[in-house]
Amino acid sequence: MGYIGAHGVAALHRYKYSGVDHSYLAKYVLQPFWTRFVNFFPLWMPPNMITLIGFLFLVTSALLSYIYSPQLDSPPPRWVHFAHGLLLFLYQTFDAVDGKQARRTSSSSPLGELFDHGCDALACAFESLAFGSTAMCGRDTFWFWVIAAIPFYGATWEHYFTNTLILPVINGPTEGLALIYVSHFMTAIVGAQWWAQQFGKSIPFFGWVPFISEIPTFKAVLFLMIAFGVIPTVTFNVCNVYKVIQARKGSISMPLALAMLYPFAVLLGGVLVWDYLSPSDIIGTYPHLVILGTGLAFGFLVGRMILAHLCEEPKGLKTNMCMSLLYLPLAIANALTARLNDGVPLVDEFWVLLGYCVFTGLCPLLL
Repeated sequence: MGYIGAHGVAALHRYKYSGVDHSYLAKYVLQPFWTRFVNFFPLWMPPNMITLIGFLFLVTSALLSYIYSPQLDSPPPRWVHFAHGLLLFLYQTFDAVDGKQARRTSSSSPLGELFDHGCDALACAFESLAFGSTAMCGRDTFWFWVIAAIPFYGATWEHYFTNTLILPVINGPTEGLALIYVSHFMTAIVGAQWWAQQFGKSIPFFGWVPFISEIPTFKAVLFLMIAFGVIPTVTFNVCNVYKVIQARKGSISMPLALAMLYPFAVLLGGVLVWDYLSPSDIIGTYPHLVILGTGLAFGFLVGRMILAHLCEEPKGLKTNMCMSLLYLPLAIANALTARLNDGVPLVDEFWVLLGYCVFTGLCPLLL
């Protein structure tokens, strides 16, 4: 087999998913709804089909963002905001009930988990584009993708070591998505300009807070999400992994565990360097292509880490997860040629970005 050997196949047969969701919103509101909703699906429908349909809702949402706000800095029609909210709610629902359908039809499998979480990784990019359209974030939409991708990668990394996916009382897949689709629905009522005005005007209660009250609302939300969402979540991930490593008493070291984070750091750093050197401001001019290509590369990294976990690879880096990063040095080199040619790169960056999306999209098929 190209991906896994006999050891991996045996590990797949032994694997059993373990997850804990401490969310009160999920326990008392959403889980009862999901338990009833799954009964609408016929028993012959595969769980992966439900996963795929849910994922296509977000693809549709991203397409709407491209049609009505190509650079994510202009307000789309208000019905588009409502559509974004509805499509995200449907994605969350379908993503939750696919596992229930698997248990209902006795068709749970580790590869089903791989497909489910792989779609979730890609969803970070598509929903970031939808939210960027709603809040008119422009080039800052990329940073909303970053703050979605970091906790997701951290949770996958933690799951690799703990063998249990732990969702805290307030978590991204539940409260985070709920907050976002409520924001879409709210924007359909108040209009996208609400996000562009100063935070102190959008929410007068915070008008006394220095700095935060004077910046655009979407930037204030970005900073608040980093402070109260990303940093606590990443700290939670690192602490849990550290406890597991301490309990194993030397079978693996913390530096080796942290080394599994470097492919994501290289991906993020590479894109930022490319943007810095770019003569055409790629993130501002082509936000959809940058986030799509980077999101596909991110999905590949996450998928290979999950595969390493399912197959009990002793080192997560053994599954060629860095191969999706090979395009970035070429893109950076092309941007550097503009410094030597009066600001004109060797290849137009639009085509380089298209190649980036094609390459990262084909990685799962080629590697």
